[in-house]
Amino acid sequence: MNHPESLSSPQRRAWLGHMLGLLATCSAPSLAFAQERAHVVVVGGGVGGATTAKYLKLFNPALRVTLIERHPVYIRPYGSSEVLNGHVTMADLEVRYDTLRERYGIEIVIDTVTGLDAAARVVTTAGRRRIGYDRLVVSPGIELLYDAYPGYSEAVARTAVPSGWIPGEQTALLARQLQGMRPGGVFVLAAPPNPYRCPPGPYERAALMTEWFMTHNPTAKVIIVDPKDAFVTDETMMLGWNRLYRFNLPDDYAKRMAAKVEIQRHPGPGMLTWVRGKEGGRPLRIDARRMRIETEGETIQADVINVIPPMHAGKLAATLGLTDGSGFCPVDRRTFASTMVPQVHVIGDASIADAMPKSGFSANTQAKVVARAIVEELAGRPAPEPLWENTCYALAGKDYGLFVADVFKIVDGKIARINGASRYLPLDASPMQIKLGARYQQAWLRTFTQDCFA
Repeated sequence: MNHPESLSSPQRRAWLGHMLGLLATCSAPSLAFAQERAHVVVVGGGVGGATTAKYLKLFNPALRVTLIERHPVYIRPYGSSEVLNGHVTMADLEVRYDTLRERYGIEIVIDTVTGLDAAARVVTTAGRRRIGYDRLVVSPGIELLYDAYPGYSEAVARTAVPSGWIPGEQTALLARQLQGMRPGGVFVLAAPPNPYRCPPGPYERAALMTEWFMTHNPTAKVIIVDPKDAFVTDETMMLGWNRLYRFNLPDDYAKRMAAKVEIQRHPGPGMLTWVRGKEGGRPLRIDARRMRIETEGETIQADVINVIPPMHAGKLAATLGLTDGSGFCPVDRRTFASTMVPQVHVIGDASIADAMPKSGFSANTQAKVVARAIVEELAGRPAPEPLWENTCYALAGKDYGLFVADVFKIVDGKIARINGASRYLPLDASPMQIKLGARYQQAWLRTFTQDCFA
């Protein structure tokens, strides 16, 4: 081989180019190595964010994954209504991030994201951090629109008429109010319009308190005022009310269901009442000082009022430019990539997911699909065709369980439900099946939390 000093200038340049090419071949990272060193940042440490971070590391342990969450302890919303009847405590709702950090090597940053530089792929925080990313996943949850009703506000919710739909101090306040309500008092629950988090949740909350009042305050009344005329799990939930609380089903429901199951007709009203939208149930105004709620049909004097107001994507989503005019976040259906900001994915309650409900289970399954899509795309491979699931468990009473279960895929460009009519606990389910449904709900609360955070 010729020594470089003996070569002419053109030959020397060619030789140097050849050697630099060999050096580059030896030292340049492979596509797999580049993927391994990629940095994925997840903003929001709820169900969606925690599951995404965990499954990114499960799918590729060499990825660098950072989870940014403003609260050091997560308070789970699913199952939180059981604080109201004393079945669990507020401490039982607390979930920590220790396992995600220690077992999976996820970097946990307790800070508040305040901005996004999409061109530089950097998020900024209140703690003056600048955190770069190759992919960003945002799971911002919901924001409650307290001002949707005149007389209502976040300040009112914190002190007099709690919502508690985002669990925390308001949940504890509502529990104190309900458990201390005078004998024969009236509890009014104002259900939200669609779309909202946890479709069966408001009706489970009313049922659990009706059950509690039967023992502790048997002359109390529970009234649900509702802008809607139907809700998910309505037939199976109301059948439970009919059997447990002497609730008389609306005539249209009773006629429809009577062909499948025996419906009891009780003399006089029971403890629980549901006022639908077409019967004047839509909430209009809150008077916290006089403890009154005005609906389209009447003004109700109450002892305790629980308002679940309308909601949209968490405030952070708008701050980062991820929402559209609906207040929610439009996404590519296959990967939940934002259609507003590149290299950003939005999952959970904040996303526009067509037929998928806004539930913890939905956020969990979306997170797994997104984690797989990111890992594959970073490796230069196409994301697999997505398939999602959702199951919402609910209680009509502590031993009366029910559910809705669905499977989803993309049909004609939208996320559509593809399972058949058997979505719910059968109306003719046996007493043992119903009791097992309650046991499944309690088991799910434990295993689901483990899947997301442990």
